[in-house]
Amino acid sequence: MGMTDSYQPDPRRWKALAVTLVAGFMSLLDISIVSVALPSIQHGLGTGPAGVQWVVSGYALTFGLALVPAGRLGDALGRRTVFLAALGGFVLFSALAGLAPTTGVLVAARLAQGVCAGALAPQNSALIQQLFRGPERGRAFGFFGATVAVSTAIGPVVGGLILAVAGEDEGWRWIFYVNVPIGLAALVLAARLLPRGRTGPRGELDPVGVALLGAGVLAVMLPLVLAESGGLRALWWLFAAGAVLLAVFVRWERGLAARDRGPLLDIRLFTSTPGYGAGAALGMVYFIGFSGIWLVFALYFQVGLGYTPLQSGLAVTPFAAGSAVTALLGGRLVERWGRKLTVTGLSLVVVGLAATAVVLRLVPGSAAGWAIAPALLVAGVGGGWVISPNTTLTLRHVPVAVAGAAGGALQTGQRIGAAVGTAALPGVFYAVLSAHDRQYPVAASIAIGAAAASVVLALAVAVVELRVRPKCPAAAGGAVRHFSEAG
Repeated sequence: MGMTDSYQPDPRRWKALAVTLVAGFMSLLDISIVSVALPSIQHGLGTGPAGVQWVVSGYALTFGLALVPAGRLGDALGRRTVFLAALGGFVLFSALAGLAPTTGVLVAARLAQGVCAGALAPQNSALIQQLFRGPERGRAFGFFGATVAVSTAIGPVVGGLILAVAGEDEGWRWIFYVNVPIGLAALVLAARLLPRGRTGPRGELDPVGVALLGAGVLAVMLPLVLAESGGLRALWWLFAAGAVLLAVFVRWERGLAARDRGPLLDIRLFTSTPGYGAGAALGMVYFIGFSGIWLVFALYFQVGLGYTPLQSGLAVTPFAAGSAVTALLGGRLVERWGRKLTVTGLSLVVVGLAATAVVLRLVPGSAAGWAIAPALLVAGVGGGWVISPNTTLTLRHVPVAVAGAAGGALQTGQRIGAAVGTAALPGVFYAVLSAHDRQYPVAASIAIGAAAASVVLALAVAVVELRVRPKCPAAAGGAVRHFSEAG
């Protein structure tokens, strides 16, 4: 019998989900919330733009590096154990970041905070796989998707509010301090509510695989996260090195799987699990546009139009509001609609972003914040039917025993996509700005249009997957058990 057959509903599963989503919300919020505080950090610590860039990019980098190894660790040692350790570390390093007397201490705290956040993320999706089945799993992933969408979109609003209340000089410290009481409460509740034990085979932890994947992801992400300070020009050769390292990683993992040695990431997830490969590709491409637009909006509204960080954040809240509502609905609809739901959602995102690009080009800057609200609402409504339904469909047939590594790999692709988007779309914005005599509306319009184009690619992946697998599969389960007991 496979390990996936002994499912007994945990009576505390919804409470456990709520606690994990609070922790997940904090860790994802910290990707975008700090961006609006960078001028305050520069002033408070007396450093330059290059010094504070690592406050944002270092967190994103270590977050992405930790995902797959931490997911595999959760499968092997127990998700509760890894979740509690990661959350405790996140709280500790949040406090250290708030107390940081120098830029170096702040950057070090953020790097460590990113590792802990990356270790938390795959436990969230794996615990949903473990605690829920059938339509309930879709609903749970609906809450998860709403958490991802809202935390990413409202980071600038929350950051702006904290700075407005706490002041520009020292307000940036409270962006980190706010994690401490919330994280401690979540830590106590998680210790009481999360299920004990492990669901996967202990096996080996594959240190060679960890090193190869870490080096490969680092080589791909480093030029992107350092793009603003010339990383793409100076480190472009790392892309080729990363491709070689990832190819060696795939070969190594295939060899371990063939010998039943417990690989870090079983490559058969991509080749033998229905929908996993396509869903991972869709998520990565979608996050290029989804993550990149927030920096473009911040540049346009704050630099081009002189908005405060709070005003800039409020201008894009229609997207967050729309996606929060439809993500919850999507969790209920995904069992009935299947991949049609993500096709519908992506279509709405394309329409909404394209309309936003047109409005930015045609409407005077003084009215832009209000004028783009309807189009952003449409994009947000569609966005809510992308992240959580795609996660549900991608992980539907993944055995619970390897859910951590599978969720980590899925989110690693999303982090790489986010790194591409946050480097490429502001790059487009600045390039157009230089070529069109500092015309901010033109630059913003073309950059948002480029985001819409990346979502068109995600839509193409979804349409192909819908044609290959037109029927919505029945319940989740051990459809691919042949590697769930490896190791």
